[in-house]
Amino acid sequence: MHLNQTKIRPLFPVFVAGSCLVPKLHLGMADFPVGSSGGTLAAGRGRSLATPLLALLLFFALLAPAGAQVELGIDVLKQHQFSILQGKRVGLVTNHTGIDSNGVKTRKILAAAKGVRLVALFAPEHGLDGVVGAGKYVASRKDKLTGLPVYSLYGPTRKPTAAMLKGLDVLVYDMQDIGSRSYTYISTMAKCMEAAGEVGIPFVVLDRPNPLGGLRVEGPPMEPQWISFVGQLPVPYVHGMTSGELAQMANSKGWVQPKCNLTVVKMHNWQRGMTWNQTGLHWIATSPNIPHATSPFYYVATGLAGEVEGIETGCGGPEPFQIAASKWTDAEKFTAYMRSLNLRGISFKEYSRNGFQGARIRIDPDAQADLCALGVYILAAAQKAAPRSLFTGSASKYDIFYKCYGSDSIRRDIERGVSPSKIVSGWSAYNVRFVSERKPFLLYP
Repeated sequence: MHLNQTKIRPLFPVFVAGSCLVPKLHLGMADFPVGSSGGTLAAGRGRSLATPLLALLLFFALLAPAGAQVELGIDVLKQHQFSILQGKRVGLVTNHTGIDSNGVKTRKILAAAKGVRLVALFAPEHGLDGVVGAGKYVASRKDKLTGLPVYSLYGPTRKPTAAMLKGLDVLVYDMQDIGSRSYTYISTMAKCMEAAGEVGIPFVVLDRPNPLGGLRVEGPPMEPQWISFVGQLPVPYVHGMTSGELAQMANSKGWVQPKCNLTVVKMHNWQRGMTWNQTGLHWIATSPNIPHATSPFYYVATGLAGEVEGIETGCGGPEPFQIAASKWTDAEKFTAYMRSLNLRGISFKEYSRNGFQGARIRIDPDAQADLCALGVYILAAAQKAAPRSLFTGSASKYDIFYKCYGSDSIRRDIERGVSPSKIVSGWSAYNVRFVSERKPFLLYP
């Protein structure tokens, strides 16, 4: 049995190299002494009480991870003195979400780590501080915290150039993803893996939880012709994998070329059934419109529909992605239709503001409903009420929508009145196959 399959936290971190799923670092029990070397815990009568007590305490300690706070990849790396980075010149792909479980920035930790030389930073969409708007240019600059250069990966280039990587011994990735294919942080990861492979330096992923959990797999597949930076990997729209797991699958499947020398630093205490509110970790807004730990659920549900002109989802306001409305829908009828779908764990309330009518959405993180399906139902209802096609104009006008969805078939289906349930059922076989195909790359039970 692989160590990543056990439910008891191992006494050592597991560094997963490539796709072999084997521990890279082995530490024995001697590395974790309970007391002083060769000493006894008690003597005489006291020993008969202390020994059973110690055994009882150790027993409960082994059971503790079930409710313990998740320890992130950076936590595990730090606990073991940054062993895989010792003596190396390090480049770090990160932003404001790259923090340890105590909220300390990863770049600050690595800059102060003994034996590690952090020399360059790389920032994704939204910038190093996460405040730049979606799709907006991110400039390279100097980091005030560390004094290091910050190379933009959302400016003239999406992939580190050979010049940016010159002099580095290893490239490390530490950012919080939200579990959706179209969120560009995993696209940045894939591009950085390619760049590392091209110049022949190792790539290390410090793993983090998928806030949607590891069980939810849903949404449309990605057709090859629509692969882009808002859909870099051919996985379902909701893949149910951590960044480290995705990196392993992408590397093994050849989705990044050339392959890189990949190491994933696993988390401790995370399990697939956990959504963010069960991790014990503090949520950091990953971007301006993902302010809450529950925001990824709403992003999945309405994000695609929001790419269509005239559909209001609340972005830019206090409830991003929590609204579904338009100027041609009737709030009462639209809300009644949504409620009639009986989507388990999702509720609707009439919404009317600034000429837009529709529904305010509430999603339970444990909702059993298909969240991607909700987006299709929203589009179908909006089209039925609209005076003309939702997709009026040239195909290029909706290029970003098709790239996020992974196909332009959705336009044809919606315009022809194909039932939403039929559209959604068309994903099922692919998603079932994907669940099977991803198994060799899963690191957590």
